[in-house]
Amino acid sequence: MDENEIKQMKKSFKMLKSRSSEIINNPRTKKLQKRVQKIRKDAIDNNDELIDEVKESFKRNDIEYYFAADGDEAIDIMLKLINEYDPENKLVIKSKSNTMGEINGRHKLEDNGVKVVETDLGDRLLQLKKHDNRPSHNTAPAAHLSIGEITDIVNNALGTDIPPVHQIILETCRADVLKYVNKAKVGITGANAIAAEDGAFTIVHNEYNVAYAISRNLHIVLAGIDKLVPTVEDCVSICKLEAVYGTGTPISSYINVVSGPSKTADIEKKLLKPMYGAERVVVIFLDNGRSKSIDECLWCINCGNCVVSCPVYNSVGNDFGFNYYLGGRGIAMSRYLNENEIKDDDKLYMCTLCGMCTLNCPVATPTNKIMEKIRSETDYHMKPHKHIRDNIETNGSPYD
Repeated sequence: MDENEIKQMKKSFKMLKSRSSEIINNPRTKKLQKRVQKIRKDAIDNNDELIDEVKESFKRNDIEYYFAADGDEAIDIMLKLINEYDPENKLVIKSKSNTMGEINGRHKLEDNGVKVVETDLGDRLLQLKKHDNRPSHNTAPAAHLSIGEITDIVNNALGTDIPPVHQIILETCRADVLKYVNKAKVGITGANAIAAEDGAFTIVHNEYNVAYAISRNLHIVLAGIDKLVPTVEDCVSICKLEAVYGTGTPISSYINVVSGPSKTADIEKKLLKPMYGAERVVVIFLDNGRSKSIDECLWCINCGNCVVSCPVYNSVGNDFGFNYYLGGRGIAMSRYLNENEIKDDDKLYMCTLCGMCTLNCPVATPTNKIMEKIRSETDYHMKPHKHIRDNIETNGSPYD
């Protein structure tokens, strides 16, 4: 990210802080926060049991499921399903999914001839940008782009000549995406939380784009195994808290609860499928290192408040992070998602260990302590530090 993008990102973050400050300090939010903290901790502690339970509940609700050890296996499953449903056009509409970003899912599908259209406005803008298009915030991927930059991106990509006016940009991008919606037979989404007891999952959104994705003939869901919680009520609590910290609103415009393919019981109370929505729902559970991760890393609800408060992230932007996982937690997760290798060795030491991320995390993820622990377990040093260490080992002194 360049200096102007970081400046714009900080401006966006300031607006978010202003909008969320009163809600965060509300007694009801504090009560919700404590509830979600317990939900996430207990869920990670009992992940194996929840996995066994969701297998039975999904089977009961006619939701198909797969378990993918890594990103490549997940992509192979998706390609098989897409080729089955739309072998000719291979057109997919997709909603925001940090898990897809984790495995570079869109790019890998595109490399295999699939046309993927992002329906979330922020993700669509980054898709149209084409280069240097990593997100800057979990719930607002394009927070680092000014309205002037966004206007140029849209005009260059779509061949339009619109002015830098917020509403006109929105209408132009909406019209562009809707051209693909009715043609698509496949929709891909993530899941904010999955209820093991009920055999259902929730997806939170403000734009209504998820409604289009889940109503295609085939609805594919990619979710980490860490998304499992016991009940739908737990799922909704997580969605509400994410909205407070991620967008500064008490609740999102939409929370979809999906518990199977579209159906009706209006003819003699006989269950018939499908009706207006998906005829097939397939959930791909992704491990990709999660089963070996530090438990605390998996408490996260993906609100992005840690990077808003991180002094390092506010100085260097998304260079501090890994793929769609931003900030210190992104670096920590990269160790487990990359087979015990930190993505960029020196980034492990960019963290100041100040603890602002932990202090501002709704579920109290101790990212600074996790970073400290990983440092102690690795032999990674920034080059100057390695030089000093080598001098001590060979010369008995840090000096040349």
